[in-house]
Amino acid sequence: MTQGNGTKVTEFYLLGFGGQQQFWSVLFIVFLVVYMTSMVGNTGMILLINTDSRFQTPMYFFLKHLALVDICYTSAITPKMLQNFMVENKSISYRGCLLQLLVYAIFATSDCYLLAAMAVDRYVAICKPLHYPIIMSRTVCILLVAGSYLMGSINASVHTGFTFSLSFCKSTNINHFFCDVPPILALSCSSTDINIMLLVVFVGFNLTFTVSVVIFSYICILAAILKMSSAAGRKKTFSTCASHLTAVTIFYGTLSYMYLQPPSERSQENMKVASVFYGTVIPMLNPLIYSLRNKEVKEAIKMKAKKFF
Repeated sequence: MTQGNGTKVTEFYLLGFGGQQQFWSVLFIVFLVVYMTSMVGNTGMILLINTDSRFQTPMYFFLKHLALVDICYTSAITPKMLQNFMVENKSISYRGCLLQLLVYAIFATSDCYLLAAMAVDRYVAICKPLHYPIIMSRTVCILLVAGSYLMGSINASVHTGFTFSLSFCKSTNINHFFCDVPPILALSCSSTDINIMLLVVFVGFNLTFTVSVVIFSYICILAAILKMSSAAGRKKTFSTCASHLTAVTIFYGTLSYMYLQPPSERSQENMKVASVFYGTVIPMLNPLIYSLRNKEVKEAIKMKAKKFF
């Protein structure tokens, strides 16, 4: 895309965490450990689900794809962030920036819909247990996952296409540690009214729809649990949802904070912090949440560990 003076933009510069240069080495080590933990945890979760017959259920089918999505979107942004902690030249090519935004947006959006699908799965399992095998059939599960990736692809294509159709003349310095829509729009000398409208509409719809599905599912689940006469039964039933509810709360809370706060100088810095948590920490937390709070997973991990050690 051209700048205002007619020259072609070939690269951008990621400013990242410019004010904390004295801590870059420490941050590099911290985020490298977080990233490696995330990769090992999510890859291990996928392998565990694929190799253990106990996990051939809809819930673990969704969890496997959630782990894959976490790997993809954290890998879209974290390696470049780690590289920029160690080098002076923090440039990213125009195409590289476009590709980073596209991949990140596809899988981050898919994550929203997968979490909603998992909420539906828990609703059917608890509220309609006799019809669970029929309602949550293999075909339905595949369609829900495919729909999640489709919505992610549509959302990412729209934002990436409209964002990189703009002209950039103010600067090529992106005030972020990866290529995201709001900081790129800040560089444009073209009108960004359509882009902002699309951001509000698409992000608003994706959040509103998926959060509504989650809330409706858990209202029904809570009603079903409260109707149970046994305290032990209520505790056991709720424990099957605890991991998902924890992951949902962290994920949607961070995402809402990132994209739905009013624009300001302060909000840009806050968004960086939230983005770090969302893009690097949450993908690490998900496998920990689903393993530490899941008896079946912990037992399977122990059995696999005994085979190797």
